[in-house]
Amino acid sequence: MSTARYPSHTEAGAALTAVMLDIFRANGALLAAGDRLVAPLGLTSARWQVLGSIALSDHALPVAHLARVMGLSRQSVQRVVNDLEREGFVRFEPNPHHKRAHLVVLTDKGADAYAAASQQEAPWANALAEGMSPEVLETVRGVLNTLTARLDAD
Repeated sequence: MSTARYPSHTEAGAALTAVMLDIFRANGALLAAGDRLVAPLGLTSARWQVLGSIALSDHALPVAHLARVMGLSRQSVQRVVNDLEREGFVRFEPNPHHKRAHLVVLTDKGADAYAAASQQEAPWANALAEGMSPEVLETVRGVLNTLTARLDAD
Protein backbone atom coordinates (compact mmCIF):
# COMPACT_ATOMS: atom_id res chain seq x y z
CA MET A 1 0.00 0.00 0.00
CA SER A 2 1.36 3.38 -0.98
CA THR A 3 1.58 6.05 1.68
CA ALA A 4 0.91 8.79 -0.92
CA ARG A 5 -2.77 8.86 0.03
CA TYR A 6 -1.87 8.74 3.74
CA PRO A 7 1.43 10.63 4.00
CA SER A 8 1.55 10.58 7.82
CA HIS A 9 1.13 6.80 7.95
CA THR A 10 3.64 4.01 7.89
CA GLU A 11 3.10 1.53 5.08
CA ALA A 12 1.30 -0.83 7.47
CA GLY A 13 -0.73 2.07 8.92
CA ALA A 14 -1.82 3.14 5.43
CA ALA A 15 -2.80 -0.44 4.58
CA LEU A 16 -4.77 -0.77 7.82
CA THR A 17 -6.57 2.53 7.18
CA ALA A 18 -7.64 1.22 3.77
CA VAL A 19 -8.82 -2.04 5.39
CA MET A 20 -10.82 -0.09 7.99
CA LEU A 21 -12.55 1.91 5.26
CA ASP A 22 -13.34 -1.35 3.46
CA ILE A 23 -14.76 -2.80 6.70
CA PHE A 24 -17.02 0.25 7.14
CA ARG A 25 -18.29 -0.14 3.56
CA ALA A 26 -18.76 -3.92 3.97
CA ASN A 27 -20.57 -3.39 7.29
CA GLY A 28 -23.04 -1.02 5.65
CA ALA A 29 -23.66 -3.46 2.81
CA LEU A 30 -23.97 -6.39 5.24
CA LEU A 31 -26.51 -4.55 7.41
CA ALA A 32 -28.59 -3.53 4.38
CA ALA A 33 -28.54 -7.08 2.96
CA GLY A 34 -29.35 -8.54 6.39
CA ASP A 35 -32.27 -6.14 6.75
CA ARG A 36 -33.66 -7.34 3.41
CA LEU A 37 -33.14 -11.00 4.34
CA VAL A 38 -34.99 -10.91 7.68
CA ALA A 39 -37.58 -8.18 7.00
CA PRO A 40 -40.31 -10.76 6.23
CA LEU A 41 -39.78 -12.13 9.77
CA GLY A 42 -40.40 -8.73 11.38
CA LEU A 43 -36.69 -8.30 12.08
CA THR A 44 -33.87 -5.96 11.18
CA SER A 45 -30.17 -6.78 11.21
CA ALA A 46 -29.91 -5.18 14.66
CA ARG A 47 -32.81 -7.22 16.03
CA TRP A 48 -31.44 -10.38 14.43
CA GLN A 49 -28.03 -9.73 15.98
CA VAL A 50 -29.53 -9.27 19.46
CA LEU A 51 -31.74 -12.36 19.10
CA GLY A 52 -28.64 -14.32 18.07
CA SER A 53 -26.68 -13.10 21.05
CA ILE A 54 -29.48 -14.25 23.34
CA ALA A 55 -30.05 -17.55 21.52
CA LEU A 56 -26.37 -18.48 21.46
CA SER A 57 -25.74 -17.68 25.12
CA ASP A 58 -25.48 -20.56 27.62
CA HIS A 59 -27.77 -18.73 30.05
CA ALA A 60 -29.97 -15.65 30.27
CA LEU A 61 -28.07 -12.35 30.47
CA PRO A 62 -28.97 -8.76 31.32
CA VAL A 63 -28.73 -6.12 28.61
CA ALA A 64 -25.34 -4.83 29.80
CA HIS A 65 -23.79 -8.28 29.42
CA LEU A 66 -25.37 -8.78 26.00
CA ALA A 67 -23.95 -5.43 24.91
CA ARG A 68 -20.48 -6.38 26.14
CA VAL A 69 -20.60 -9.70 24.26
CA MET A 70 -21.71 -7.90 21.11
CA GLY A 71 -19.19 -5.07 21.41
CA LEU A 72 -21.96 -2.46 21.42
CA SER A 73 -23.14 0.20 23.84
CA ARG A 74 -25.62 -0.79 26.52
CA GLN A 75 -27.97 1.98 25.40
CA SER A 76 -28.15 0.78 21.79
CA VAL A 77 -28.79 -2.82 22.84
CA GLN A 78 -31.38 -1.67 25.41
CA ARG A 79 -33.28 0.19 22.68
CA VAL A 80 -33.37 -2.91 20.46
CA VAL A 81 -34.28 -5.21 23.38
CA ASN A 82 -37.14 -2.86 24.32
CA ASP A 83 -38.42 -3.01 20.72
CA LEU A 84 -38.13 -6.82 20.73
CA GLU A 85 -39.98 -7.02 24.05
CA ARG A 86 -42.79 -4.75 22.80
CA GLU A 87 -43.27 -7.05 19.80
CA GLY A 88 -43.15 -10.26 21.82
CA PHE A 89 -39.77 -11.65 20.68
CA VAL A 90 -38.22 -11.46 24.17
CA ARG A 91 -39.36 -11.07 27.76
CA PHE A 92 -37.69 -9.84 30.92
CA GLU A 93 -37.23 -12.10 33.92
CA PRO A 94 -36.02 -11.24 37.42
CA ASN A 95 -32.27 -11.44 37.90
CA PRO A 96 -31.35 -13.15 41.18
CA HIS A 97 -28.00 -11.31 41.15
CA HIS A 98 -29.30 -7.78 40.50
CA LYS A 99 -32.64 -6.14 41.34
CA ARG A 100 -32.81 -3.75 38.39
CA ALA A 101 -30.85 -5.52 35.63
CA HIS A 102 -33.48 -8.00 34.45
CA LEU A 103 -32.50 -11.01 32.37
CA VAL A 104 -33.49 -11.05 28.70
CA VAL A 105 -35.06 -14.32 27.52
CA LEU A 106 -36.35 -15.40 24.11
CA THR A 107 -40.06 -16.09 23.85
CA ASP A 108 -41.31 -18.86 21.57
CA LYS A 109 -41.93 -16.17 18.93
CA GLY A 110 -38.34 -14.96 19.29
CA ALA A 111 -36.89 -18.48 19.12
CA ASP A 112 -38.99 -19.23 16.03
CA ALA A 113 -37.91 -15.97 14.35
CA TYR A 114 -34.24 -16.65 15.11
CA ALA A 115 -34.52 -20.22 13.79
CA ALA A 116 -36.20 -18.97 10.60
CA ALA A 117 -33.53 -16.30 10.13
CA SER A 118 -30.82 -18.92 10.62
CA GLN A 119 -32.43 -21.13 7.98
CA GLN A 120 -32.40 -18.22 5.52
CA GLU A 121 -28.85 -17.22 6.44
CA ALA A 122 -27.22 -20.54 5.53
CA PRO A 123 -27.96 -20.53 1.77
CA TRP A 124 -27.31 -16.78 1.65
CA ALA A 125 -23.88 -17.21 3.29
CA ASN A 126 -23.10 -20.19 1.07
CA ALA A 127 -23.88 -18.14 -2.04
CA LEU A 128 -21.78 -15.21 -0.81
CA ALA A 129 -18.87 -17.56 -0.03
CA GLU A 130 -18.95 -19.13 -3.50
CA GLY A 131 -15.40 -19.22 -4.87
CA MET A 132 -13.80 -17.97 -1.65
CA SER A 133 -11.18 -20.09 0.04
CA PRO A 134 -12.08 -21.20 3.60
CA GLU A 135 -8.41 -20.79 4.51
CA VAL A 136 -8.37 -17.17 3.33
CA LEU A 137 -11.60 -16.51 5.21
CA GLU A 138 -10.02 -17.94 8.38
CA THR A 139 -7.05 -15.59 7.84
CA VAL A 140 -9.46 -12.66 7.54
CA ARG A 141 -11.12 -13.75 10.80
CA GLY A 142 -7.73 -13.85 12.48
CA VAL A 143 -6.89 -10.32 11.32
CA LEU A 144 -10.28 -9.00 12.44
CA ASN A 145 -9.96 -10.72 15.83
CA THR A 146 -6.48 -9.24 16.32
CA LEU A 147 -7.73 -5.79 15.37
CA THR A 148 -10.70 -6.14 17.74
CA ALA A 149 -8.46 -7.27 20.61
CA ARG A 150 -6.16 -4.28 20.08
CA LEU A 151 -9.08 -1.87 19.93
CA ASP A 152 -10.61 -3.40 23.08
CA ALA A 153 -7.28 -3.02 24.89
CA ASP A 154 -7.22 0.75 24.25
